[in-house]
Amino acid sequence: MAFMPLVDVPLDVDDASIPGDVLRFLAEADRRIEWYQRDSRVPGFVASDAERTYHVLRSVASAYAKPGALFCEWGSGLGVITCMAAMLDFDAVGIEIEEELVAGAQELARDFDVPAEFVHGSFLPHGCHFRSGGGDGFAWLKTERAGRDDLPFDPDDFAVIFAYPWPDEEDVAAIVFERYAAVGALLVTFHGGDVFRLRRKVGKKARR
Repeated sequence: MAFMPLVDVPLDVDDASIPGDVLRFLAEADRRIEWYQRDSRVPGFVASDAERTYHVLRSVASAYAKPGALFCEWGSGLGVITCMAAMLDFDAVGIEIEEELVAGAQELARDFDVPAEFVHGSFLPHGCHFRSGGGDGFAWLKTERAGRDDLPFDPDDFAVIFAYPWPDEEDVAAIVFERYAAVGALLVTFHGGDVFRLRRKVGKKARR
């Protein structure tokens, strides 16, 4: 399948105050994340900057996305970003390879009556494999531990996709998005600190 190019999209981030209900949600989420990172055995679990991500997603929702647009988080962890997307009126889904994290995300959403959905599995279609230079598979890009056939969604179903890749996985996230996202879809990536990137897939839909 031919790749469709990604173009960077300007984003004027809305730094207005975060609503009180979201702040209360984030306070509890931070407490659970701290507990989880202290006691969990799941490797590689690092949370995004939730408050900054809320500002970014609010800006994306205001400037580029219609209410009810489908949102997906690749590697949703404890579900904080996916829940915030749902609070911003996205139809939000998080996909996470670690079953323990999925259960925690579902509990968090349920406790705050947030209509977010969480799925245990890999977001990658079958046959899509990547390897690091050392031969070990990327932590959040595994396909062998959960079947794509059991998931009710495909990458090209979503208008907005969010990911927080490890530094050596950033190019891989873009390649997966180029291959499988819908033309016109937006990719929001967090790169640590205050660094976010917004890109759109452009061009005609390629044949697979």
